[in-house]
Formats: sequence, C-alpha cells, structure tokens
Amino acid sequence: MELLKKKTQAERICRDFGRDFRAIPVVQAKFDSRPLPDEALCALLWEYKDRGKKGYDLTERFFDLFQSLFSTKSEFVIWGPKRAGQDVQAKSIWPDYPNDSRPLDFVISNKDKSRIYAVGLARYDGDRGGAQEDDRTGGYKNCADEVLAYADSRGLPVKILFVNDGPGLLLGTMWEDYSRIEERDPKRIKVLTLRMIPERLTADWLTSGMENA
Repeated sequence: MELLKKKTQAERICRDFGRDFRAIPVVQAKFDSRPLPDEALCALLWEYKDRGKKGYDLTERFFDLFQSLFSTKSEFVIWGPKRAGQDVQAKSIWPDYPNDSRPLDFVISNKDKSRIYAVGLARYDGDRGGAQEDDRTGGYKNCADEVLAYADSRGLPVKILFVNDGPGLLLGTMWEDYSRIEERDPKRIKVLTLRMIPERLTADWLTSGMENA
C-alpha cells in the first residue's frame, strides 16, 4: 500500500508486479458483486478518515509548547505550517541550497528570520514497523546529513530537531534507530518527544556555536 502511493515509482511497480494485476473489467465486476452496505470496505476507508490529523495535532502542540517554553526569550520564534499547510522548503531559507525539494515542518529563528537556529520535522508514529519504520528513520538520517553538510559548507551553526510521538515509538528498534541518529552528532541533532522538550530543548543548545558565526 505504501509503495503504491509513490507515483514516480509507477513504471517500476508495473514492471515488478504487473503480472499479478487484474484486468480493470475483472476488478469492476468483482466490485459490483460486493454486498451493500459493504462493511469490509467501509472499515478500510474509515481507517483513513482522520489520516494526518494526529500529525497536525502534534505539530500544533509542539508550536504551543515551544512558544510557552521560550516566552521570556524574545530572540526565538518558531514558524512553519502549524497544522495543515505547505511545508517550508529549505531553498526558501537558503537560496543556494542544493536540493530544490527539501521540505521542513518548522524553523526556529530570530524575529526577522536573519538567523536560523534550527530546522526540523515533526511526525506522529502510529503503528509503524518493518519497511515503514526503516523508511522513516532512513529519511531522518538523509535529512540530517543533507542539511548539516550544507551548513558545514557555509559555516552555519544550524541545528536539526526531530519531534516524534505516538505508540509507534514503543517499538524498541524504532526508538533505538532514532537515538542513533542523535548520537551521530548530539551537539547539532536532537530527537525529542513532547514530554522531553521542557528538559532537553534549551536556549543554550539552540545558540551554541552562534558566537562564532
């Protein structure tokens, strides 16, 4: 199911799995033969009725928590789509960024956005596992490597934040993978749940290295 969402993979999907596809008239005939009401189909569709909502809830709570935590420190502002909305593209922050499509969920900067302290992603993990788990953690690693490589090339002390929550984190292997991403460069990468933020997300960490920038 996850693979079929990638339109750019259509040719490869047809090549690898096309022999197992049913002809459209066959699919239509089988669909027409299903009972009404179709309880099984309703159950499948119901699973997706709130798709994305928990992720939006997480981002909104993170924004609110950040603003509350740093309410007395006027040098920090957080921006990006608080709920649904277009991601911030890295290229809109750094015009010479080499990847035209590096989406970010939030940016932490000073008020006039002339100094970027951190960028990051916020994700709700429901019951992810297996290939989906590998896809998420692999995507985080690629994002961190790409952003920090650019920052190093420009002498920017920018940090990376990954905010995650949800029952998917109960998968021990998944949390271990997240931890390893942070351990690669803890001075510049943090992986946090909402409950960790008040203790682990500090002004000192955000501003470290800025004095030489």
